[in-house]
Amino acid sequence: MSLKAYQQTQKKFANPRDIEYRLFAQITSALINSKSFARTDQRLISAVMRNRELWSTLAVDCADASNQLGRELRAQIVSLSLWVSRYTSSVMRENADLDPLIDINRTIMEGLAPRNESAASPAAPVLPGALA
Repeated sequence: MSLKAYQQTQKKFANPRDIEYRLFAQITSALINSKSFARTDQRLISAVMRNRELWSTLAVDCADASNQLGRELRAQIVSLSLWVSRYTSSVMRENADLDPLIDINRTIMEGLAPRNESAASPAAPVLPGALA
């Protein structure tokens, strides 16, 4: 299936929040699973680069005037994206800890998590590979 056909199918049948949640969960899981790898390990490099790409995509989307999020929230997401990009460089060059990237992603996931109408708080995010 071509990328265009996949994107059209997603637009028709998937809730954007659910898609974003699943993407954050996949990438965050990869970050968690990469914590013990050397900074030269391709699995870690791939995980942090996918995370950077996700945040860069969010920033580009938030910079678009047609984005329906509030201006302040869009500015905060762009700011977080810039921080993620800088911190990712620190991870790769200075062996900085992955936990701050994981923590930010988890916080975003909490906001995106499906809400149970009978509960006051969002469901706890479940990350594959993160269960102990």
